[in-house]
Amino acid sequence: MSKNRLSTCLGLVILALCNAACSVPHLVQKTENRKVPASFNNSQDSTNSGRVPWKDYFTDPYLYALIDTALANNQELNITKQEIEIANNEIKSRQGAYLPFVSLGGGTGIDKVSRYTSQGASDASTEIRPGVATPDVLPNTYLGAFASWEVDIWHKLRNARKVAVANYLASIEGKNFMVTNLVSEIATSYYELMALDNQLEIIKRNIDILTNALTIIRQEKDAARVTELAVRRFEAEVFKTQSMQYDIQQQIIVTENRINFLVGRYPQRVQRNSQNFGTLIPAKINSGIPSQLLANRPDIRQAEYNLEATKLDMRVAKANFYPSLTISASLGLMAYSPWYLLNTPQSLMASLAGGLVGPWINRNAITATYKNASARQIQAVYNYERTILNAYIEVANQLSNIDNLEKNYTMKNNQVQALTQSTNISLKLFRSARADYMEVLLTQRDVLQARMELVETRMQQMNALVNTYRALGGGWN
Repeated sequence: MSKNRLSTCLGLVILALCNAACSVPHLVQKTENRKVPASFNNSQDSTNSGRVPWKDYFTDPYLYALIDTALANNQELNITKQEIEIANNEIKSRQGAYLPFVSLGGGTGIDKVSRYTSQGASDASTEIRPGVATPDVLPNTYLGAFASWEVDIWHKLRNARKVAVANYLASIEGKNFMVTNLVSEIATSYYELMALDNQLEIIKRNIDILTNALTIIRQEKDAARVTELAVRRFEAEVFKTQSMQYDIQQQIIVTENRINFLVGRYPQRVQRNSQNFGTLIPAKINSGIPSQLLANRPDIRQAEYNLEATKLDMRVAKANFYPSLTISASLGLMAYSPWYLLNTPQSLMASLAGGLVGPWINRNAITATYKNASARQIQAVYNYERTILNAYIEVANQLSNIDNLEKNYTMKNNQVQALTQSTNISLKLFRSARADYMEVLLTQRDVLQARMELVETRMQQMNALVNTYRALGGGWN
């Protein structure tokens, strides 16, 4: 083939590849909406409690020790850390893809070529040295370096590395979000455990009160002032309250073991000081401004990195439509006998080749990959916007919850005080025959329920502070 025909053929091939590359489907990326409301409850205070480190936010020494131990021993968190290591290794793998691959190797073998082929006929008439023809069975030994390189013309391989970097950063933020949730879960379980201790103490005191009241009812029955019905009703109330005691004790065991699991240890008693739970004063929390959530919340940053990865994935998928240029080369020694390997330059062998390859006909697979990458990019946009919206609503709900729980606790406390006074009054009235035994019984039942609800409300207050801290993005730093 003449040089002109070869040039013409190469030109036609390149033209065909260029035409194929130009017919890439046009897909528009969706742009994310990063706007958030200007404030929470019209407050412009930029002080944000979510930026406070957890070591400064939780001052209880027992709770501090639990969180610190969990951050080192929690199995799920340690599994996530290994996923981060895997993502980091993926970056190194992608980085090596756009660098030349060079390998060293050697080998040996034999080859028998038929004499009735062009190569066999040529070998029969060729002398390696005067008087000696090429053997029928020809050994072959080689030693050399071999290289291949895909020239990253369209930055497909570099963008693939950037995808790995974005996924790595997203995995770090995922770990941070897990830390935030872990800190929050331990704190809420800890306050729940303290509340259960106080409820158990309330039940035990109420059992003593009911037992004393039962003694009085029996005395009144002996004096024929009440019937056996009153005695049985009070006995039933004692049994009912005692059953509540065992239920609370089981809840304490379950809550302790939930904390032990999060801390990464086998069941044991959780150290705590529950005596001052009723006197805990919920700390003031500052919500800052909503735009700070974009920087504080790890799940929002994770969604942002995932979105960036999908945008780069679209570029990688689009580059598959363009021709790729590969270069291969080799340099070494080759001879039919190992003794001749060092006879240079006769034993030298070298090659250099380049290839331009691109899709032309039947591009369904790469078209589908490109469209899937576009769909995932749109999904990532919606997920990012949903994550921001969810974060804002979480904070708004918790701020409202804190305000309503504070008012609720005040009313519950007034109810407990009123019912406590009514308990003493009902006993006095009963002894003077001015009140029925059912009034005493119902008053005792009401004050028990009110005290239990008061402790429950205090626990909800403390958990609301923890949940607001988590919603603001605190706990991971």
